[in-house]
Amino acid sequence: MKTFCGRANPTTGSMEWLEEGEDYDYHQEIARSRYADMLHDKDRNVKYYQGIRAAVNRVKERGEKAIVLDIGTGTGLLSMMAASAGADFCYAIEVFKPMANAAVKIVEKNGFSDKIKVINKHSTEVIVGPDGDMQCRANILVTELFDTELIGEGALPTYEHAHKYLVQEGCEAVPHRATVYVQLVESRRMWSWKKLFPIHVEAEDGEKILLPPSEMENCPGVPSVCDIQLNQMPSSDFSTLSDVVKMFSVDFSKPVQSASTYYRVQLEPVKSGKAQIVLSWWDIDMDPSGMINCSMAPYWVKPTSALQWRDHWMQCVYFLPREEPVLQAEKLYLTACRDEYSVWYNLQKAREGENGADEEELEADVRVESPVCRCRAHVLWNRPRFGELNDQNRTRQYIKSLRKVLKTDSVCLCISDGSLLPVLAHYLGAKQVQCMQPSRIDLCHPHELWQAFFKANNLEDKIKIIEARPELLKPSHLEDKKISVLVGEPFFTTSLLPWHNLYFWYARTAVSAHLASNVTVLPQSASLHMMVVEFQDLWRIRSPCGTCEGFDVRTMDDMIKDSLNFRESKEAEPHPLWEYPCKSLSEPQEVLTFDFTKTVPQHCLSTEGSVKLLWKGKSHGAVLWMEYHLAADISISTGLMQLSNEKGNCEWNPHCKQAVYFFSSVIESEILSDPTAVTYAINFDTKTGEIAMDFKL
Repeated sequence: MKTFCGRANPTTGSMEWLEEGEDYDYHQEIARSRYADMLHDKDRNVKYYQGIRAAVNRVKERGEKAIVLDIGTGTGLLSMMAASAGADFCYAIEVFKPMANAAVKIVEKNGFSDKIKVINKHSTEVIVGPDGDMQCRANILVTELFDTELIGEGALPTYEHAHKYLVQEGCEAVPHRATVYVQLVESRRMWSWKKLFPIHVEAEDGEKILLPPSEMENCPGVPSVCDIQLNQMPSSDFSTLSDVVKMFSVDFSKPVQSASTYYRVQLEPVKSGKAQIVLSWWDIDMDPSGMINCSMAPYWVKPTSALQWRDHWMQCVYFLPREEPVLQAEKLYLTACRDEYSVWYNLQKAREGENGADEEELEADVRVESPVCRCRAHVLWNRPRFGELNDQNRTRQYIKSLRKVLKTDSVCLCISDGSLLPVLAHYLGAKQVQCMQPSRIDLCHPHELWQAFFKANNLEDKIKIIEARPELLKPSHLEDKKISVLVGEPFFTTSLLPWHNLYFWYARTAVSAHLASNVTVLPQSASLHMMVVEFQDLWRIRSPCGTCEGFDVRTMDDMIKDSLNFRESKEAEPHPLWEYPCKSLSEPQEVLTFDFTKTVPQHCLSTEGSVKLLWKGKSHGAVLWMEYHLAADISISTGLMQLSNEKGNCEWNPHCKQAVYFFSSVIESEILSDPTAVTYAINFDTKTGEIAMDFKL
């Protein structure tokens, strides 16, 4: 059986559907899974084990047999914990067939085949009865069905079904309950991920202010959570306006309702400010008494306790529909609405003389329908893209570069998705400005957003949107003029890895016939850079586990390894490294250059070389990123911004994902007179736009 996989084509800027063998999807799922991260999460595993032991003991003390239902068993770890804690029998349910097969092997290897039955089904398809999958209903329900938002992986409908059909009334549950916490904050940085701020441009005829259209200003955005490693957000980037408040709890030992609902808490701001963001996280109590607790609270909430790093559960950033000025000690109501899979928030001010009688009025204000983006921007741009467009330093670099190349008779074409460059080019004096957004041409009508943008700034007749792909550009689109300045950020929404934005080079090649002989291309070139690093924690997501809480899980390690090696060359993967601290073990090195003043060559671009490990540490992998050279002395980096000290701590561009290539083995380098070197071979295939790489330690 063949499977079709969507993949960005860097030579066309489009998403394409490629036919792959039936194994492809499975290998991708395993290779990029978070199984290793969960197995390395010591805090999670210890607390689950303690909770399971306690639940088995409570059932045994009642003189009952302990029958366990483990939904989403994965490796079978929680079932093996239950069996070793004295459970009489465990039903371990796993819907993903390759994972269920692995669980069978792991259970057998650890000697629990007589106590654990692995069922390869969705839990809603499991049948209880003498001829069914389960002989009887379970009296202990063990699950790990949670994501950063708690309910995003369908925990609520799964629990609802399990209580109705698979477990006994009054069963024990591990975890016993989950509690969601919230804190109201003001943060220009986080708010810049939802709103487009006014942009100031110094033009010949005075300062111009570029304003977002009113429909963008008043848009509630999209309900999808923004999940990040909040522990990497410096306290200087936000101001807490409220104490931490319990928003809602779910008791998993009782029947669970998944139907849409809402929860409301009263808040009194601890200081005045602009309420923009709700930060949220949860904790789980593994036992009814709450003595065994596993918490996702960020660093400022529990400053004295050691933080467990984990990537499978992080913290949530929710954007309020609009910014609300609040006063210290003012009475506010925060409402959390949820459906089966997501949560969103509203803030209301208490009305004058409000009492219980006005509750009905508050109820009427609650809409349980999730917010819908009306302006299209939140559908077209992700949160980092909003942050990038709001980055004033970055915009200044483009303005500085455009000033150097634009003349009063310039005919300018901009090729980039959702870019402000056409507006900047117009304000800086270009005679004629056109723009193309190739990778969004068939999607979401991006031109409507830009027409609203131009209208809000009285630019409708100043900038022309060309609704054609670069290879279909005609002289009539350009009013029979030749392009004298071709610009791009470059940014394309289909790009996943840093070099996918090299689509600009292919687009530049496609429009060659329309370029003036003395055309200026901005950026004039790009370069690929690389550095060997030691990660503080990110290495765990690819590191073999061996044994976990005394159970042998090497079968899982082998599966991940096989899937990573499924393609002949391992691939780099995108990660936003501002969230994942690392230190450099080598100097950053330029490894390939791309000349945009010329067309894409027919032959591949290849390089081989070595990089010396100059600092002591564990070489977990190489980080790769692009730099765009806009003008003689102006460059934009999508990766390393600076190496901040002798320790080699790195500061990364917060708006872009960098490419991480994990080495298959780690070497520990000492400071030696003769430093260790890592050799590399990197090949840019101009036919596919992809980069293949190989590293040897």
